[in-house]
Amino acid sequence: MKYKILVKDTNESFLCDEEKSILESMAKLGRKGIPLGCRGGGCGVCKVEVISGKFSIKPMSSAHITDADLQCNRVLACRISPESDMGVKVIGKMKMVFPAYEK
Repeated sequence: MKYKILVKDTNESFLCDEEKSILESMAKLGRKGIPLGCRGGGCGVCKVEVISGKFSIKPMSSAHITDADLQCNRVLACRISPESDMGVKVIGKMKMVFPAYEK
């Protein structure tokens, strides 16, 4: 099943399969908004706050995501997959570098 992901910072949305990470789907579609880094949870560049929706989560480095982050739905986009439509806000280091994708 595919779900709609809205990146609040750019007001761009894209569809993401429940089997893929939201970062992987965004990158494959050529969308910009969430900073890309190692794509494996090691660099912490793709840190987002999930504002709405449900998601499944894979293990993340505690160097980038603390227990307090998890309680506030702050996660790495490369390590979450949607279980519903979602809204995310970028809080990673490079958020201002990536403008909205233009068609």
